[in-house]
Amino acid sequence: MITPYLHFEGHCEEAMRAYAQVLGGDLDLMRYKKMPEAPEGYAHSEAIMHAALMSPYGDLMASDYPPHVASKPQSSVSVTVSTDTVADGRRIFGALVEGGVPTMEYGPSFFSPGFGMCVDRFGTSWIIMTTPAKPAG
Repeated sequence: MITPYLHFEGHCEEAMRAYAQVLGGDLDLMRYKKMPEAPEGYAHSEAIMHAALMSPYGDLMASDYPPHVASKPQSSVSVTVSTDTVADGRRIFGALVEGGVPTMEYGPSFFSPGFGMCVDRFGTSWIIMTTPAKPAG
């Protein structure tokens, strides 16, 4: 099993709560300040050390970068969500693109009845696609 692990610069909790609203499922959050014998810079940090969303669409994990660590969140990576229906794909795409930027508007393509790409307001790139119907036989 491969599970995407996203990194944020201080807004992991907000992003993961938004993803949980869109995708459903259970969200667990662990803060840096809860580390046993947390090192200086971590002991009072509200930042997220580890987040796990167990969604019907698959698992998604994330964290804020540790304090004092330079970063480039979600550089050159997209998270793909496959849906069974065009309506569900359109719903997810619409929620994720809100406040973000569409890269390719959601709609039919030669390989999928529903396909779209966007970068959400948190900087995460998404690909939403509807699984084509399988021919009878």
